[in-house]
Amino acid sequence: MAGAFEAPCYIGDDRAQSLGTRLKYVEIIADAGSFDTVAAIAEQAEASDLRAAPADEDGIQWMRLLVSDDKLQGVLDALQNALGSQSDARISVLSVELALPRQQAHEENAEDRAGAAREALHGEVAKGARLNANYLVLVFLSTLVAAIGLLADNVAVVVGAMVIAPLLGPNLAFALGTALGDARLMRESMLSLLAGLLLAVALSAALGLVWPFDATSTELTMRTEVGVDSVALALASGAAAALSLTSGLSSVLVGVMVAVALLPPAATLGLMLGHGDMTGATGAGLLLAINIVCVNLACKVVFLFKRIRPRVWWEKEKARRGMRNSVIAWVVSLAALIAMIFLREVLLP
Repeated sequence: MAGAFEAPCYIGDDRAQSLGTRLKYVEIIADAGSFDTVAAIAEQAEASDLRAAPADEDGIQWMRLLVSDDKLQGVLDALQNALGSQSDARISVLSVELALPRQQAHEENAEDRAGAAREALHGEVAKGARLNANYLVLVFLSTLVAAIGLLADNVAVVVGAMVIAPLLGPNLAFALGTALGDARLMRESMLSLLAGLLLAVALSAALGLVWPFDATSTELTMRTEVGVDSVALALASGAAAALSLTSGLSSVLVGVMVAVALLPPAATLGLMLGHGDMTGATGAGLLLAINIVCVNLACKVVFLFKRIRPRVWWEKEKARRGMRNSVIAWVVSLAALIAMIFLREVLLP
């Protein structure tokens, strides 16, 4: 690409100071004749900076604009609509670690309004839905750690297994796939979740067969006792997971993993099956099912509230129907599980 960037076509210093701390550079490579369209999109999005390099001999121009996170998705949608007919057009999004001048303290509420762009959110969540060797190895190792922690009644070891276990990722991916009407992501995430759960239960069941243990240890009994408070915890944790993703605060997910971890009840289910304790296995299986249902239901509600949906209208309609049916199915499943909780309390003194 010939030449350096020219002086900005416009740059609003007041805008730059009023933007939130989360900024993105959007780089566009397209026909030089598209510049006016890009400039109009930047103006509408209140971009703080727009620059363009001279067009090369092929008439291709490199443009770059700086936008806040809450405007990013609208900019990407508009650019894709405007440049979709250009087969060689490219759009890239780059994170900005620091922008000066810093915003004033009273302006820092911009982060609350910022939401992760749909494409970035999809890319991040899809990583957790991949069924590959790394995923299976992590499930295998975290199951061993969790089983040892449960058998040794060591809470620190169990918490460590919660953090490294990758089972929360497929649930988030399935919820996002439903919100976007992405059938492929839904299939991949469901396959990953089933494979991970089967591996965890089978491995822990094998350990339960060959390793004598006290089934009344605190860490084990905690995963076999389930009540309505378990439903509330799982719903709140699932909502927190979705909010942390859509807000770009992925570090919050560490706490969520501990709060609504799926691996300890799955490992407890396998250990109790291997030990021949069907009452304990039923409790652990019920807790596992409640966590899965509540995480998916809470994530779907948050994605609806945050307006996470496809870009084009025909995909929106398909996703809307899928989301409605999915929410109904999860609500019915949750109601059935709550009924099972009360029934279990009646049958077990």
